[in-house]
Amino acid sequence: MFFKTSSPKQKTMINRLLITAVVVLFATFSVNAQFHIGIKAGVNAGKIQGKSFKEEFNYSYLVGGFAEIGLGDKFSINPEVLFSQTTATTDTSFTNTLPGFKNDQLKAKLNYLSIPILVNMRLFGPLHIEAGPQFGILMNKDKKLLENGEDAFKRGDFSMVGGAALHFSAFRVAARYVIGLNNVSQVVDQDKWKNQALQLSVGLAF
Repeated sequence: MFFKTSSPKQKTMINRLLITAVVVLFATFSVNAQFHIGIKAGVNAGKIQGKSFKEEFNYSYLVGGFAEIGLGDKFSINPEVLFSQTTATTDTSFTNTLPGFKNDQLKAKLNYLSIPILVNMRLFGPLHIEAGPQFGILMNKDKKLLENGEDAFKRGDFSMVGGAALHFSAFRVAARYVIGLNNVSQVVDQDKWKNQALQLSVGLAF
């Protein structure tokens, strides 16, 4: 054979070198990337855009965590994991959408696990702008809207997010608009329903 099998000591040394290299690379990445994690909470003013629901924003809440992965002095990638709630009230047109529906003032309450992945750019001073896609997973199944017990809403949602943020040392204040791009209705033969929201939040980075 052209190559000899490594001895246990050599294997141990190689493993130590690999571990050391990984640690050094991770530390270098953390320093260069200015990596931070944090927590945030705020107000979610949401509505369901489309026929059958009132054209009004309903106030609820959001809470979750975020990360900031710096890419130089001005840019960063900010993934987040948020628990947010959206509520909407049906109007009289809902009875036209679903014949035989008796209640025209029923409130739908949707709890989403939202995962926005945003590109953040610092303009000047503490002012930043941010934008990117958001993926939503419906945590609850609101069956009250349909008398036959079918699910009224799809399990997934896809949105685009845009807004501005202020960074004061470790503190974060952000305002953003979320616009749904896909139909979240599970009901057949009716107009599309799309989520929309105005969000205001405060956070703390570590």
